[in-house]
Amino acid sequence: MYNAESSGLSEEVSRRLEINGIEVEAHYSLECIRGALLPLLEKLTRLQKEKGRRLLVLVAAPPGAGKSTLCSFLELLSSEVPGLTKVQAVGMDGFHRRQEYLTTHTVVHNGQEIPMVKIKGAPITFDLEKLTEKVKELGEGGICGWPAYNRLLHNPVENALTVTEDIVLLEGNYLLLDEPGWRDLAGHADYTIFIRADEALLRERLRDRQEKSGKTKEEAAAFVEFSDLPNARLCLERSGKADITFVLDEKGFIADPDHDAGVKSTGMEPKKAPDGRKENG
Repeated sequence: MYNAESSGLSEEVSRRLEINGIEVEAHYSLECIRGALLPLLEKLTRLQKEKGRRLLVLVAAPPGAGKSTLCSFLELLSSEVPGLTKVQAVGMDGFHRRQEYLTTHTVVHNGQEIPMVKIKGAPITFDLEKLTEKVKELGEGGICGWPAYNRLLHNPVENALTVTEDIVLLEGNYLLLDEPGWRDLAGHADYTIFIRADEALLRERLRDRQEKSGKTKEEAAAFVEFSDLPNARLCLERSGKADITFVLDEKGFIADPDHDAGVKSTGMEPKKAPDGRKENG
């Protein structure tokens, strides 16, 4: 078990992480680490040793549910605790079509033809074929390059990461989407995780994120209603069943024991950073 004294921990752990090109500070309670995160990492370590090869884990969740921060924190935690197989976190956001493509191509949305950039983040704005090929490459177990999305550049950066570890957490909105093409991704995974959340809570968190990116309250609300929330509804309503589901409520993430008895039920919400920001995925 994680020893708080030897690790220099109090009742919570703070770590600086880079999420999509932006540095954030994530805070997780010690109860969360001992009760949920470590049991999950221990389970993944056992699975990887049993299989004797790279373990691919898909983590699917709607926008605003905190998946990017969670996966990056799990990566860091796995490197700090003896006996765990090291985890590497990567995301599907690096498979966004480039901004110049999205601004020059259109799509029919709600009966109107609009630039694809207006619904950036919808499944159609990702290069699914390229994502599928890279997921297959991950499963082969070798060292491979991986693209990452940079929110400052508004574009993916090719081969920004090099995947080397034996457990890979791949996170994204549509990794368990039960629609043509997308549903095939789960067949390449060894373990799947889904994060569910109430729409009202996601709306609040997404508006907060958009305001922190520089939008006014009115602009943030409009963007969330037009783009983010439809994507969130699609993820929540059309995702297939995962091996374990976490439910996000006002108090944080709660593991559903009916899906996996190997992970205890406990709060898993990263607390607000000192500047008041709430770290969202």
